[in-house]
Amino acid sequence: MTSANLKPLWQPDADRIARAQITRFQAWAAEHHGAPAEGGYPALHRWSVDELDTFWKAVTEWFDVRFSTPYARVLGSRTMPGAEWFPGATLNYAEHALRASATRADEPALVAVDETQEPRPVTWSELRRQVGSLAAELRALGVRPGDRVSGYLPNIPQAVVALLATAAVGGVWTSCAPDFGARSVLDRFQQVEPVVLFTVDGYRYGGKEHDRREIVAELRRELPTLRAVVHIPLLGTEAPEGALEWSSLTSADAEPVFEQVLFDHPLWVLYSSGTTGLPKAIVQSQGGILIEHLKQLGLHCDLSAQDRFFWYTSTGWMMWNFLVSGLLTGTTIVLYDGSPGYPDTGAQWRIAERTGATLYGTSAAYVMACRKAGVHPGRDFDLSRVQCVATTGSPLPPDGFGWLHEEVRDDLWIASVSGGTDVCSCFAGAVPTLPVYIGELQAPGLGTDLQAWDPSGKPVIDEVGELVVTNPMPSMPIRFWNDPDGSRYHDSYFDMYPGVWRHGDWITVTSRGSVIIHGRSDSTLNRQGVRMGSADIYEAVERLPEIKESLVIGIEQPDGGYWMPLFVQLSPGAALDESLLNRIKQTIREQLSPRHVPDEIIEVPGVPHTLTGKRIEVPVKRLLQGTPLEKAVNPGSIDNLELLHFYEELARKRP
Repeated sequence: MTSANLKPLWQPDADRIARAQITRFQAWAAEHHGAPAEGGYPALHRWSVDELDTFWKAVTEWFDVRFSTPYARVLGSRTMPGAEWFPGATLNYAEHALRASATRADEPALVAVDETQEPRPVTWSELRRQVGSLAAELRALGVRPGDRVSGYLPNIPQAVVALLATAAVGGVWTSCAPDFGARSVLDRFQQVEPVVLFTVDGYRYGGKEHDRREIVAELRRELPTLRAVVHIPLLGTEAPEGALEWSSLTSADAEPVFEQVLFDHPLWVLYSSGTTGLPKAIVQSQGGILIEHLKQLGLHCDLSAQDRFFWYTSTGWMMWNFLVSGLLTGTTIVLYDGSPGYPDTGAQWRIAERTGATLYGTSAAYVMACRKAGVHPGRDFDLSRVQCVATTGSPLPPDGFGWLHEEVRDDLWIASVSGGTDVCSCFAGAVPTLPVYIGELQAPGLGTDLQAWDPSGKPVIDEVGELVVTNPMPSMPIRFWNDPDGSRYHDSYFDMYPGVWRHGDWITVTSRGSVIIHGRSDSTLNRQGVRMGSADIYEAVERLPEIKESLVIGIEQPDGGYWMPLFVQLSPGAALDESLLNRIKQTIREQLSPRHVPDEIIEVPGVPHTLTGKRIEVPVKRLLQGTPLEKAVNPGSIDNLELLHFYEELARKRP
């Protein structure tokens, strides 16, 4: 699948290319480190993967990374898993995140917005003061380097302060959003045994208050390692007995003390969705995240002190950690706490307008929901400051590219990006100096040797293959928590191609160097030996106004046959009659191929998702194969468990 003859949807002009930080970095790296001065991004990328050590050394120098103990070499062992980055070097992530306070003390570091949509700034000096105060209190509570500190918090300034204070003392941060139920939180936090828990009494979402005090009480009972609980009265309630008040821990005028830790010292623990078992507790390092995010945000997203960075996310998704790292580039970050579609579907565009966002990130699903709802962002909001709209979570369909181009601005940089919680970064996506082609990610990231491999381990171009990364990235996990022999980590990424990271996505690397994502390879549709991505089917089917959402599953039958049902959730007022059935089949046949046409089209009450909004294909497949619900899925990882009973019942009825 290529689109080699298509014209770009967007092309950066010469002025934009010239002023992009990545252009200046390339010229500087050519002068100081032998990078190619000509050839633009493709030449720079080739150099960055061929000369991996030199490239990452150049990144640390360009962004003035402060090593309190110098390194002797960039890479010790290059083996995956287990690559050793900057062995012996020491630094602190939080120190870098607060550096802009020295020169921009009275400018906003954070802009907080809730469903009232009134922006509230927090200055760099105030952020630094609160981090200093809280870090001192954490030390007084006995928190030492390596201790875990947890947050059951929405996307509010207090969460950023708590993360940075934890990193300042060398603690290990981990968080869940307060819409997670107790079981979901305990499945995560019990693995890492936190010593401090930051909590809210509740949160506001969709115009309503949601009281979480009972869940907080349960968390306290079920986390015996806690030495302290900190109460943040978002809904104005009194602190429960034995809890500390946030205000008392952050009131001192204290300069932060930054513990200097080894480059590979743990920074935070993120969690996989955990749909089929306990979530993987993914540990990433202070130094690895620092330099990967400087590269990604500074060079690929082109962020600097003049920018405002807004990404709609929650503290339970890696994009929140990525958003906080905007501080590393001196960027003002926008924190939105609330529903993505309240009081109406256009809510996120209104926030981008009111906060002056220059880079606005959201999900592909939100873009498509706006398209279906008839939202007109460019007409109804002043988005003149928005330079880039970025999307992730799932592939942005071609219609989404076209809609953003037409409805926001025709000179808009659209960055569809793809990565993972596993690396807390992007494998491919934004490049400010390259053209944008409909349905494609611009290019693999610098330092990332991204390839599509066939089953025999050979790279393929303009063909669908497994997404692999053949060299180490600094933000790859240093380990999983509770995985003493490393077997779970190894089996997650390195079982198919030894020593090479296999991510579990189908991709095409095109002959022009762009990337197309086709969906998860572990739920691959494979009919008559032809592999198909589920994302391609969703993109075609959900163009129809009658279809709200869909889910396609391919199931190998005991007799050697193959059953491929398509489940559709209908829009209000629509009916799955013969006319709609025929139009669905015709749409798939014409836009994809006859092989993609499902065996059955079944109406469902809804499509189940993970807590971070991704459709769950593998657990539904297991249910349809007869696996009991309790073994097919981890109930705490699903947004609406009731929806799974439909698929469970369907499996019982099928012969």
